[in-house]
Amino acid sequence: MRITLLLTLLLIISCKNKPNPKQEPTIESTVESKVESRKSSALIEAFKYNEADSPFISVHRGGVALLNYPENCLETIAYVHDSIQAVFEIDIAKTKDNVLVLMHDNTLERTTTGTNKLTNYTFQELQAFNLVDDFGNETAYKIPKFLDVLAWAKKNQAILTIDIKKSVDVAEVVEAIRQQNAEDISIIITYDVEQLKKAYQFAPDLLMSVSARNQEELDWLLETEIPVTNMLAFTGTRLSDTSLYHNIHKLGIKTMLGTLGNLDKQAEAKGDFLYIKWQKMGIDVFATDRPFQAATALGINK
Repeated sequence: MRITLLLTLLLIISCKNKPNPKQEPTIESTVESKVESRKSSALIEAFKYNEADSPFISVHRGGVALLNYPENCLETIAYVHDSIQAVFEIDIAKTKDNVLVLMHDNTLERTTTGTNKLTNYTFQELQAFNLVDDFGNETAYKIPKFLDVLAWAKKNQAILTIDIKKSVDVAEVVEAIRQQNAEDISIIITYDVEQLKKAYQFAPDLLMSVSARNQEELDWLLETEIPVTNMLAFTGTRLSDTSLYHNIHKLGIKTMLGTLGNLDKQAEAKGDFLYIKWQKMGIDVFATDRPFQAATALGINK
């Protein structure tokens, strides 16, 4: 039986030596991390392109449109994780008292029982509110701390792709990852070359999701001289010519397609076989709002 990429990843993680907490850097010292003898994240090796690898599901916002399970919620991530092998995309924001939490919107109305801006509240004050699912149902779940989600993901060997909101500096996110020794389950999302350069400055040992929606953007990434081994190529939310996927694969980089939105709607209307069609075109990771349906179509089992 062919060993899946995830099983290979778990083997890599289990064999690595645990880092010494006494050697963990501060935010300031991470600027010099390029010259430190820090081990690369296990994801850098595990996410190298290999034609024989099974596809991956990336669950948008940790899980959306799930009855009684809100987005960016630890309990939702655990619920999906119990059912399918997946990567979990999460959004990181910051409270009034500088606590990193999971939250996509700037305001609380859509996803919680609270009102107004997230930044108007301390973390403790936010605990007065409950998270709401996408159907408007109030749950008993609370806005989670990023540190707690990292700790859970490390314990359960669940991979996180981390979307950093404008109010948060990448150095703060890297510091949290270091604090939890969670390098082997963390992928930093960047949207342009400048964000990539800054993220790499602080964390050259981590895997980065990079924007490569066309050949021009791919060329810009290569001009940075950042190692391609640090890259997972997000090719956008629309299909590209297969030549782009081929060129990315030739560099040893896996491709990620955002099927969330229109492409997921196409699959729902025309049939989930479309996920298989897109895989054959050259897609390795599917960032989706329909994780269970996509996983079933692609034959991804727990």
